[in-house]
Amino acid sequence: MSNASSTKLDSFIQANGHRVMTIAPRYDQYKDAWDTDVVIELKVGDKIEKVRFFHCHKRGVDRVFVDHPWFLAKVWGKTQSKIYGPRTGEDYQDNQLRFSLLCQAALEAPRILNLNSNKYFSGPYGEDVVFVANDWHTSLIPCYLKTMYKPKGMYKSAKVVFCIHNIAYQGRFAFEDFGLLNLPAQFKSSFDFIDGYNKPVRGRKINWMKAGILESDMVLTVSPHYAQELVSGEDKGVELDNIIRKTGIKGIVNGMDVQEWNPLTDKYIGVKYDASTVMDAKPLLKEALQAEVGLPVDRNIPVIGFIGRLEEQKGSDILAAAIPHFIKENVQIIVLGTGKKPMEKQLEQLEILYPEKARGVAKFNIPLAHMIIAGADFILIPSRFEPCGLIQLHAMRYGTVPIVASTGGLVDTVEEGFTGFQMGSFSVDCEAVDPVDVAAVSTTVRRALATYGTQALAEMMKNGMAQDLSWKGPAKKWEETLLNLEVAGSEPGIDGEEIAPLAKENVATP
Repeated sequence: MSNASSTKLDSFIQANGHRVMTIAPRYDQYKDAWDTDVVIELKVGDKIEKVRFFHCHKRGVDRVFVDHPWFLAKVWGKTQSKIYGPRTGEDYQDNQLRFSLLCQAALEAPRILNLNSNKYFSGPYGEDVVFVANDWHTSLIPCYLKTMYKPKGMYKSAKVVFCIHNIAYQGRFAFEDFGLLNLPAQFKSSFDFIDGYNKPVRGRKINWMKAGILESDMVLTVSPHYAQELVSGEDKGVELDNIIRKTGIKGIVNGMDVQEWNPLTDKYIGVKYDASTVMDAKPLLKEALQAEVGLPVDRNIPVIGFIGRLEEQKGSDILAAAIPHFIKENVQIIVLGTGKKPMEKQLEQLEILYPEKARGVAKFNIPLAHMIIAGADFILIPSRFEPCGLIQLHAMRYGTVPIVASTGGLVDTVEEGFTGFQMGSFSVDCEAVDPVDVAAVSTTVRRALATYGTQALAEMMKNGMAQDLSWKGPAKKWEETLLNLEVAGSEPGIDGEEIAPLAKENVATP
């Protein structure tokens, strides 16, 4: 599945002369995606299922959607949080069947869809392709490629690159469910997994992500430091660290959408600006933000923002514990996010506890997110782990200085004293808040506040804005990585060395 941050990557790769297709479930009645009238039958579990393909051509990329009631009927008209389960933290019982269907459809799409919307390319993509499989949901692609196609002389030179966006979500299921996947027994070793973390059920499982890592030709992730963390131990590798050490992994930091997030054209802010006018614009935008959330309007008070999911990964519980330790300073804080209900209630208490100092907004509010990014002086990101992160990129583009935990892509993108502040790495134990982490947040916030109104902070603001944070650089690294790999073969179900993709012009990203 293409995630939101990768859509620009697809367009940049296409612009460099490659033909690119993204493949995703048809979760909604996408108004610009039309029925191709192509219908195929696939074996899923012990039944035959029919799927249709919908298609649109956008930003030079073929967007293909796999249509089946398992996708559309479950989530149409609902929020994205219902894509994987009926409620946050709960999976649909048929997720393995749903994503087995998606993987098989993704392998068929380049061969059978006659797409003629690109003036440089027309017809099916053919079999000379590289599949970029994102996260556990697409882990069956290399497995089906090796069992359903290559033995029949199909997709002989096709390769699969497996990209990990978040190691915490692995697709762990009951061991007896292996039979649902319709794979030969020799693949069991790639899925076989002893679960030491999952509660309340521990023990032998199948692990889709493990199989995706072992059976793909190369493993990538979304930042170099996150790649290092994944092999550093079982806590940050979430019990797959030994598997990733065997295959190897490379990290390429994400870019950001510099069209949507552009202070010169942002439709949600009242004053447009760039690096030459940021010092004049910021106080006005701060006043507008303060007025919007009902805080005392005072351009001389430093404002800290937090935007993110309210969950342990993002450290929102650490933030809640740290606020009382720095709120007596000359500061205001605005927290925007949705997530776990207890954390949302905690957030909404901020205004009651600190009516002149803090506001918590437990809503999905795009305009307010843009106003915070533009109007705040600092953005606080206390993540326990963060594969890449986009908030810090948005903030730096707008001259808002990040205060970040030293993890994953936050290490790669925020330089201490040059573009922001590093708080050190936090405990990844989500069961309780570590007082050491709380102290690190409050200490670093005070250190950042001490620079308010100084030349040092002004330099950090301008240094952040001077960077090219677009997908241009990352896309080039992706392209170079895919084009310069050498092939080293492996057999199905055998823990082999990493094999590798591309020296071709067709890329499919399920």
